[in-house]
Amino acid sequence: MARKKDDQTEKKESVKDSKDTSKEGSYQKKEQNKESDYQKKDEKPQDQALVPNQPRLPPELEEKLKSIKDKVDKFKKAALEKFDKYIIGIALLPPPRPGDPALVPEIDETGKPLPPPDPNKINLLVLVDDTEPSKMPKFELRDKLASIIETIAKETDPSFAPQTILLSEVWQSCYDGKYDLLQLIAISAPFYDKGMLAAIRIAEIHKQMVLRKFEKYIVAYVLAGSLVQGKATPQSDIDVFVIIDDTDVKKMTRGELKDKLRAIIMGMGMQAGDETGVHNKINIQVYILTDFWESVREANPVIFTFLRDGIPFYDRGIFMPWKQLLKMGKIRPSAEAIDMYMSSGEQVLDRVRIRLKEIGIEDFFWATLTPSQAAIMTDGAPPPKPKETPAVMREVFVKKLKLMTDSEVDILQNIIQVRKDLEHGTKKEVTGKEIDSLIDDADKYLKRLKRLFGQIEKIKEEEAILQVYDGVVTVARDILKLEGREKVTTEEILHVFEDELISTGKLAAKHLRELHDLIKAKESYEKGSISKTEIDQVRKEGAGLLRTLVDYVQSKRGKDLERAKVRAKYGDKVAEIILLDKQAYVIRDIDSEERIIEKTSVTAAGGIDHAGLSKANIEEFEHAIATAKIPPKVFLKNQIFEDLKKLFGKDVEVLVSN
Repeated sequence: MARKKDDQTEKKESVKDSKDTSKEGSYQKKEQNKESDYQKKDEKPQDQALVPNQPRLPPELEEKLKSIKDKVDKFKKAALEKFDKYIIGIALLPPPRPGDPALVPEIDETGKPLPPPDPNKINLLVLVDDTEPSKMPKFELRDKLASIIETIAKETDPSFAPQTILLSEVWQSCYDGKYDLLQLIAISAPFYDKGMLAAIRIAEIHKQMVLRKFEKYIVAYVLAGSLVQGKATPQSDIDVFVIIDDTDVKKMTRGELKDKLRAIIMGMGMQAGDETGVHNKINIQVYILTDFWESVREANPVIFTFLRDGIPFYDRGIFMPWKQLLKMGKIRPSAEAIDMYMSSGEQVLDRVRIRLKEIGIEDFFWATLTPSQAAIMTDGAPPPKPKETPAVMREVFVKKLKLMTDSEVDILQNIIQVRKDLEHGTKKEVTGKEIDSLIDDADKYLKRLKRLFGQIEKIKEEEAILQVYDGVVTVARDILKLEGREKVTTEEILHVFEDELISTGKLAAKHLRELHDLIKAKESYEKGSISKTEIDQVRKEGAGLLRTLVDYVQSKRGKDLERAKVRAKYGDKVAEIILLDKQAYVIRDIDSEERIIEKTSVTAAGGIDHAGLSKANIEEFEHAIATAKIPPKVFLKNQIFEDLKKLFGKDVEVLVSN
């Protein structure tokens, strides 16, 4: 847009010395380059009026609203009963002041002076929606509504002075560059609002904040969206567009300028919400002029809609000319823009095809494969390769556990096959119908897996009770054998356990209760009358009891084993011989890192068959120690000393642990 000659001259002169105290120097300083102003830090709005007459409710208006609340509610009810379809907002206005055109004009339409406003009158604003087509001319509609509303007001309270305004009048005043009505609404106190009053109030307050900060650079501030299309509701978003002149930016890129100003202006939007108490979401779109013009040239549909429907709350002479040019059909898309929009349809469709293919390749595959591998892992097996998963599912859950059917696993097999065909190119694309079928199959399969996990969990719980029961009872019998009770039946195990271990103080009394609870839980399980909570409790207690019993066995076996050990020192080495019932194990050097174990038999003469020594592995050795019967006392006969001399030499020294 061409700038005024004076502005250009002032701009050129602004490079002179800013310290000049003359009138010319002050003027030059005021008109310095725009970029320096853009870079100023955002200032916090002062706690004062941002529009004429203070946007917050003055104290006297708040007091007046409280005192007349019942009458105002009565007027609102009567007016809405009559014109609910048309009235979109009713608000209380502050007392008019002489010379304030935003409230009461000083002259009438013929130019004659009007009497001064009556300070005792209660001024009401009634906003009427006239966007719906009507056979009646707008001025006749306004006069008719105004006459009836005034009658209702007088019947409610003679001091009520309603001012009926059509929404089109508000918009027309904006087209004409007159913003008095916006300021009037901004300082009102709404007590009925379908959303329009709130939108105008917050937008007007926000506009004033923006203008105070960037007045020289704002090209236009425009209200748009559903509100200006006659679809306002209390929940409507409030869409505003701010266009900034960037045509002479030199000290930063246009992108940096846009980002910097957008952050500041959007922050002001939050402040405006706090200022007005309007908590609707205010959507602020910030455009720099060069980008906006490019969007107009390329026929961007959003910009065309914005020009067609937008209402300028501030315009420096650019928005309304473009709006009129669009209305006249003078703004037309370029040939390049037409080609771009024509080709965009095919491009979108191609993206849809690609996305459908991606869904067929990846989404259904992973949605069904990963849970299937998790199910296999519950059986204790590692997750198989994708192509092997259906076969493993059949082996485990169809054949072994008999929890699923072949047809259910076929769904997974088919989804994996579709992915394979698409990857290898034997299948070129996936149709919407096939996607629908895959969705149904995948949903059915996942629901079946969910039931499967429930079945597996139940089986695992049942197995847990049996495993804990079998483990505890087996170890308990082993302990009782060590205590001299060879055979103990299930029926008498509690009684014998108490006599041999609890009464003698070898184990704590709580372990008898834990054994009792475990036996009862196993009986309840067999009857099918045990809950999940009880299973968890018994499993926890049973595991603790099992550890206690195992520790007891190991401790007792360790003590018994010490009696069966013979240590022999020869040279600088120490050997260890463990004499069990019929076998003996020899470790030639107990300090060696390479722990070599040999085994042989115990001879009838009480010695060891040194000639029959053979190597033994650690597992065999530990098993023999755990299971062999160790006599309560070990006697060393003369033969053992002779055999040790043959093994380690005549100077061998023997240490017996008993």
